[in-house]
Amino acid sequence: MVMNCTRTSTSCELLKQVFQRIDAQSCPRFFNFHMHTVYSDGKLEPSALMEQAIAIGLKGLAITDHHNIGGYLAAKTWLEDWKWNNPDSNIPDLWSGTEINANLLDNEVHILAYAFEPNHSSIKPYLQRHAVTGREYEAINVIAAIHEAGGLAVLAHPARYRRSHFDLIAAAAEQGIDGVETFYAYNNPNPWKPSQKESEQVQQLASEYGLFNTCGTDTHGLNLLQRL
Repeated sequence: MVMNCTRTSTSCELLKQVFQRIDAQSCPRFFNFHMHTVYSDGKLEPSALMEQAIAIGLKGLAITDHHNIGGYLAAKTWLEDWKWNNPDSNIPDLWSGTEINANLLDNEVHILAYAFEPNHSSIKPYLQRHAVTGREYEAINVIAAIHEAGGLAVLAHPARYRRSHFDLIAAAAEQGIDGVETFYAYNNPNPWKPSQKESEQVQQLASEYGLFNTCGTDTHGLNLLQRL
């Protein structure tokens, strides 16, 4: 599979350009591609999340609630209203996003989907607020569905699973994944900071397999600058 942006070309191509520049300093004050709201297992209302994102000065973000885009849609509406009332302000880019459970090497992993067309039939089974089963649960089919919807697929927190990230990233790359969540704070430090050893290893693997690097705080609490 190729990194395609067929259906949401402008949004997806812009995101690809951003992903190409992500490094250890990108999150959490410039970009944040992993956040949860009350629409899944987070504590923030989408409006409060967007208020924080603008106060922080984020250039771009994605809300990645589990198996639904309710938070994204609410945030998108809020941002459109905010733009209307603040025409001269810096407007962050907001991409569609969700976090999907999938089977990879007989391990449950999470795949982050970005910049997809929310109404595309291929992505719809994964936006029903619960994990899928059977054939649709296999990572190769999750990745294919994201691509068919014009989006990009990223393996979330690859060093957090029972199976080694060396094995999982290799398998995900073979199945068409576009990127890996390279910069991630596995021990939830305060202030947030990517775990150095894991980030370096994942970045090396991303380079080896030609994958994008991404980053995000995986916010579940009330502060976008922390995970919990």
